Amino acid sequence: MMSTAGESKLLCEMALEFPSEEHALSVFRAVETDNEGYVHAELNGSTLTTRIEASSLKSLLHTLDDFLACVSVADKVVRADVSLTPPPA
Repeated sequence: MMSTAGESKLLCEMALEFPSEEHALSVFRAVETDNEGYVHAELNGSTLTTRIEASSLKSLLHTLDDFLACVSVADKVVRADVSLTPPPA
């Protein structure tokens, strides 16, 4: 836990690695609107680094679960789109 102005906060930081920078950017763009105010996310190459703060464990787990579900769906869509893309001529 970390304290900010006398208030206890729980913090979760994680890094998600994707197959390419383009893939990571597509996932990032797909979930960034849902993150506002709840998840701070940054891209560094093919790695999506996130930081989630919450005032309770229940809130942290709820936010983390929601974020990972959105990332999972976005990742599956990007992978499906890549597999449907015809090879260059």
